Amino acid sequence: MAGNDTGTEIWDPLGTLRRVLWIGGGQWAGKSTVARLLAVRFGMTAYHYDLHDARGHNDRRIARRVKLGRPPADPDPDATWVNTTPQDMAAETLNGFPVRFEWALDDLRALFSGRPVIAEGWGLRPELVAPIIDSPRRMAVMAPTEAFRARQLHELTRAGAIGHDVSDPERAQRNRLERDRLVTGDAVRTARRLGIRVIEIDGTLAADAVAGMVADHFRPYLPPPDRHED
Repeated sequence: MAGNDTGTEIWDPLGTLRRVLWIGGGQWAGKSTVARLLAVRFGMTAYHYDLHDARGHNDRRIARRVKLGRPPADPDPDATWVNTTPQDMAAETLNGFPVRFEWALDDLRALFSGRPVIAEGWGLRPELVAPIIDSPRRMAVMAPTEAFRARQLHELTRAGAIGHDVSDPERAQRNRLERDRLVTGDAVRTARRLGIRVIEIDGTLAADAVAGMVADHFRPYLPPPDRHED
């Protein structure tokens, strides 16, 4: 499965990318929790894409806007969240993932670990990861069901808030939720086309049990469990 069909640069000076285990999928599916549980259980390093992309990549995001002749400041929140459609939001998000993925690869190239690194995040897309892995078993896609998405919306504070000042918070939230559903659906369809496992998250299993399922999927590449796990 390794290759470079998408133009992804696979230069890997420390050999980290060749050993990464990838978790992609939808927002609020529990990817970060599963990655942390596996990192503790197997003594691995966890890379949280969403955290790095939102904070560590902001300078690169601004520089890219300037290079494209756009204002360096963040776009107007109403233009981003309110005066748009979920379909346009999803298309813009999908179009931006390849560039943002390159930034994540730079982060990962700078890491070195004696054990595999587990990388998780919604921007770790199947079509972007597939060209740089030697087997589809190095990736899993976690997708929340509609019922579980609704539950997370009520139970997770960050899932129920836009985090920006907008003129119509309710419409912004509706747009955001539908965008997330569309982006997740695209990830699921793409993963299945590429032979990458999709794990549906419906909330019936505890996080430890879901982590166990993901660990079973990654079993050929995992080290022995860490003896010092709490």
